Amino acid sequence: MLDSKLIGRILQQKRQEKGLSQEVASSFADIGRTHLSAIERGKRTPTLETFFRLSYALKTKPSKLIKKIEEEMGEEFM
Repeated sequence: MLDSKLIGRILQQKRQEKGLSQEVASSFADIGRTHLSAIERGKRTPTLETFFRLSYALKTKPSKLIKKIEEEMGEEFM
């Protein structure tokens, strides 16, 4: 199963690497800041649509973020 905390942590790391605030990143992704905050804290799991919006807002291919998630999940995912 997907770990919503892991997904949130990876999105947060990427957002911080890009030097974006939650306010700016959520605006670029056309979602609410509180929604992004909940995702980053692992309280909500993003839909596929929201995941793609966030990845494009972070100027990162969704596949790169998914690969990072898979790497961190390790063998237990397989």
